[in-house]
Amino acid sequence: MPNGGLHHLIRRRNKNLDKFPHPQPFKRILDYSVYTVSFVMPLAAVPQAWKIWSRQDAGDISLILFGTASIVNIIWVIYGLTHKVKPILITHTAFFFINSAITIGRILYG
Repeated sequence: MPNGGLHHLIRRRNKNLDKFPHPQPFKRILDYSVYTVSFVMPLAAVPQAWKIWSRQDAGDISLILFGTASIVNIIWVIYGLTHKVKPILITHTAFFFINSAITIGRILYG
């Protein structure tokens, strides 16, 4: 996630530059779509976790990738909590659990 957009959201909220949701239709749709994406994106990784745990096979999964992703998700969760940015908090909490499930599956079944 680019930090430029994140910086804008925090700056906007702290200085009350724009209302949330924004009064302009396009920006209001964009404001709400971020929440939808924060729920939908982590769901895209669920089939991978399901495949690992149901077949008990994770030989082709990168332990480094998903282990690192789990650690990075923790940092993003802390950031989301600290700055009270709900989309970041929602997305990375969900990704933490899914990436951790994939990482543990890789350790057990790889």
